[in-house]
Amino acid sequence: MGWLYASILSRLAVQWWNDPNFSHGFFVPLFALFVLWQDRSRLATLSAKPSYWGLPILILAVGVLLVGALGAELFLSRISLLLVLAGLVIFFLGWGCFRAVVFPWAFLLLMIPIPALIFNQITFPLQLLASKVAATLLPLAGVPVLREGNVITLPAMPLEVAEACSGIRSLLSLVTLAIIYGYMVEGNRWMRVAVLALGAIPIAVAANSLRIVGTGLLVQYWDPDKAEGFFHAFSGWLIFVVSLGMLFLLHRLMRLIGPGKDKSSGLSA
Repeated sequence: MGWLYASILSRLAVQWWNDPNFSHGFFVPLFALFVLWQDRSRLATLSAKPSYWGLPILILAVGVLLVGALGAELFLSRISLLLVLAGLVIFFLGWGCFRAVVFPWAFLLLMIPIPALIFNQITFPLQLLASKVAATLLPLAGVPVLREGNVITLPAMPLEVAEACSGIRSLLSLVTLAIIYGYMVEGNRWMRVAVLALGAIPIAVAANSLRIVGTGLLVQYWDPDKAEGFFHAFSGWLIFVVSLGMLFLLHRLMRLIGPGKDKSSGLSA
């Protein structure tokens, strides 16, 4: 495995380092290892029941790796690593052990960058959505706007909602943090973690729209250069913190609607 995947993993780490959209990838395998370490006592009690069904999964994984390598498709090559891990666990330890580790295994999907074709299909609609929301809210603050696609024309200057402003970066990071947060505090591992992860999507979209509105207000009423410079960079961090706060409020609302067991304390909320 080291020989097969050394170059694939090194290129993956380089992409995490150079592409801000996927910089959260460094934390994904670390958290998966943390989950395995936390469950080590329970995993040690499981009896190994090797299954030959792991062999066709391994063959499939190698086939996916070959297709990815021959077609220069990094996504397939990286996905094959997860298939290899699943096949090895099932082949040597059995389905019961794989079910016990399926959560950290599935979480590793978040470390693999989205293919460019799908990524572009997501970012442009997000750009349009953010520009539509901003163009709707800015007139409420007394700023006349004219929107053409993802470009919002203000009296002071045009404001383009570029790919970097689509919110995809905060969306991917927030979904990852929502799953981590949900796992750490919720006893119901699947249902509520899924609700938090899905809830992170509209939260990230709303927060990014507010960021664009704030930039437009500063462009109109303060200084366009400062709005596009320091504030535009700083507001990304500020809005992300606001998104985390909204995620926490969503979790508290879930607790009020459907009381459950707090994983960290073992008490009913």
